[in-house]
Amino acid sequence: MAEKQTAGRELLGEFAPKFAELNDDVLFGEVWSREKELSPRDRSMITVSALIAGGNYEQLTPHLHKAKENGVTKEEIAEIITHLSFYTGWPKAWSAFNLAKEIFQD
Repeated sequence: MAEKQTAGRELLGEFAPKFAELNDDVLFGEVWSREKELSPRDRSMITVSALIAGGNYEQLTPHLHKAKENGVTKEEIAEIITHLSFYTGWPKAWSAFNLAKEIFQD
């Protein structure tokens, strides 16, 4: 079962309460909890790929941590980023590797 997410409310709750609610309750509550349809591990690999493709590195860091928690290995993350480099661009892959190597160093 997906862990209850509260980051939206903690970080944006006062400034953008509806956005925070949608983030925590819909995206991370309803969507991420659909584990019969797609495992958390698979969702992490897809999310990391989408964030790299979009160049969204601020959100990439916590999602790399979540991917590791969800069972994605260092070797798999390296392969994902290598594969993406040819589709999303070498600089995006380079930036993603710099984040991933710190998170997956052990």
